[in-house]
Order: sequence, then C-alpha cells, then structure tokens
Amino acid sequence: MTAAELEREIGASNVGSGINVRWIMPEGMFEFPVDAEDLDETAERLVELARTVMPEASFEMQLEWALMVAAHYDSFVEAGVQYSGFVITDVEGARCTATVTVCLSDLDESAGLRPVGFIGSAMRHLDIGQVSEIELPCGPAVSCIGTRKADLDGSLTLSGQGEPVWTSFIQVQVPLSNGTLLTLEMSTPNREGWDVFSSMFAGVVKSVRFFDDAGNPMVMPG
Repeated sequence: MTAAELEREIGASNVGSGINVRWIMPEGMFEFPVDAEDLDETAERLVELARTVMPEASFEMQLEWALMVAAHYDSFVEAGVQYSGFVITDVEGARCTATVTVCLSDLDESAGLRPVGFIGSAMRHLDIGQVSEIELPCGPAVSCIGTRKADLDGSLTLSGQGEPVWTSFIQVQVPLSNGTLLTLEMSTPNREGWDVFSSMFAGVVKSVRFFDDAGNPMVMPG
C-alpha cells in the first residue's frame, strides 16, 4: 500500500477543545457523503455512489436507492455521524454486507470521573448485548456485542411489503477528556460474514488515535 492510498483511508475529525481523532478504514469501503456542504452536493454524490454500487441497475433504480439513503440523513446529523460507509463481499459463496459508522456526541454529564464505568453500567442496564470494558491504544473504552431488529423498506423486498430484518452489531464507545463521546459501530444482517466483518472492525477500532492541535499523540484517561 502506498502512502497516497493510506492517506485516502484515514478518517479524521476535530472534536473541539484541542482534540483531533483519526482512524483507518480498510480498502473496499463505499463511503456515504456525510461531509457534503449542501443538499445539491449530497444528492449528486449519492447518485454517483449508486452508479458505483449498482452499475448494472437502471437509472431509476439507482435514483430510488439514492433517495432512500438521503431520507436517513436527518438521523445522521442527529447522531453526530462523522463517517459512514459499507462494504460488500463474498464469504464462502454468500453475498454479505456490513456498515461502519463513526459518531461524536456529548458525554452524559453524570458520567463522573470514571466515564467508562458509567457507560458500561448504563449499557448493561439497557440489556442490548454483551458489554465489556476494554483497553485500546487510544485509551479505555466500552464494547457491546448484540443484535437488533430493523424494518426493511418494501421497495427493497421481493414481496413489496416491509419486512423485519435482524442485524448483528459491535459498538465501541470511547469517552474523551473534553466531555465528548466517540462511538464506532459495525453492523451486518449476514451471519455468514460475522467473523470477517468483526475482524475488520477490530482493526478499525485499534487504529483510532487522538492528537492535540500541535499533532502530539494523546491517550484518554477513561
């Protein structure tokens, strides 16, 4: 991999108060244009993405897909999404896909001096999956592995009716010393791809690094 290729795979975001976060995504990710400056640019880039993802589909199908994705952009903004992308690959003959998101939000004011413990306790109370406190190169974090139910739009099903779909996910939350919460998540509806995608996501999580405004590395106290 060349330096130029590596640079294209690095995501970065300024989280304020002198902290910058960087992470590395694997090759082959299709990225949603969450950094577009206006609606026109968002629409144009989504159509381009649809053409890349579905090159053999009709323009009408590509446009419909782009519009479906655009309908979720309000939730992207509300969740503080800094990056969102997906990968499609064959695993043992099965076509599998996974989505990865990186979000920034305000840390709960009740988190106290040991936010990792607070986050872990809160997530266990929600009972949404297996919760663990982990140590990353960038600092302490909390991981949660579980499943959730979502509704698939009828335009994407053979029956034309909305159908439930279960997705497996790994979510990692990293509290920052400036009162910000960094959340990374991988989700997939394909059990066949779980081992591949979870291994891929582990690499993304381990790549997270924090820097001050001068470019010096930082490790969060947790």
